Amino acid sequence: MGLAMDVAGLNGFIERAFPQVAGQIRVESLDEVLVARLVVDDSHLRPGDTISGPAMFALADVAIYLAILARIGEVALAVTTNASIDFMRKPQAGRDLLAECRILKLGRQLAVGDCLIRSEGQPEPVARCSMTYAIPPGRG
Repeated sequence: MGLAMDVAGLNGFIERAFPQVAGQIRVESLDEVLVARLVVDDSHLRPGDTISGPAMFALADVAIYLAILARIGEVALAVTTNASIDFMRKPQAGRDLLAECRILKLGRQLAVGDCLIRSEGQPEPVARCSMTYAIPPGRG
C-alpha cells in the first residue's frame, strides 16, 4: 500500500480540518503502521486517576482515520460506520497514550483498521479497537 500523505501532511490536515483536537492528537510516525500520540492532560482524566474511555476512543478514531487518509489523501468526509473497542487494562495516569494503527482492508467504499493503544513506555496494550470507515465516491 503506497502512501498519499506523510506525517507533516497529516498533522497539517488535522490542524486545518479538526482544530478542536489539533493540540491533543498528532501523528508521530508512519509506514505500514501509523503511530499517533494523545497528549494527556487533566481534561482526559476520570475519577480513579486514569484516562477516560472516551479519550481513548477519540484517539483510536482519529488515528485510524489518519491511517486511511495517509493512503487515500485528504478525504475529509470519510466517516466512521462501525467501531468496537476493548478496554483491557488501566492506562498509566500522567503518561501520553500511543496508538499503533494498521489498515487491514482498503476498498473503494470501505476501509477497515485496527488499533492498539498503549501508555507510553508500557509494553502491554490498554485498549484494542477495530473500526470501519465509509469512503465517499470520487476520492482522489
